[in-house]
Amino acid sequence: MYDKIDFDPKEIIAGMRRLKGAQRKPTSIALEEELLKELKELSHERGIPYQVLMRLLISEGVKRLKKAA
Repeated sequence: MYDKIDFDPKEIIAGMRRLKGAQRKPTSIALEEELLKELKELSHERGIPYQVLMRLLISEGVKRLKKAA
């Protein structure tokens, strides 16, 4: 169902630093419990907060969509 996305730990740290000072607007999204559980497990394996992983995944998805257009 989903393409495998494998982030390099160095990319994750660089992304966290890049986004640290960026202005953000709080938002909410309803996710299936299983998907949220998977996100938390993946983020734990990588040693980052799951919200950071979600932002990186969304950012990467937007880049891919723009590139494909």
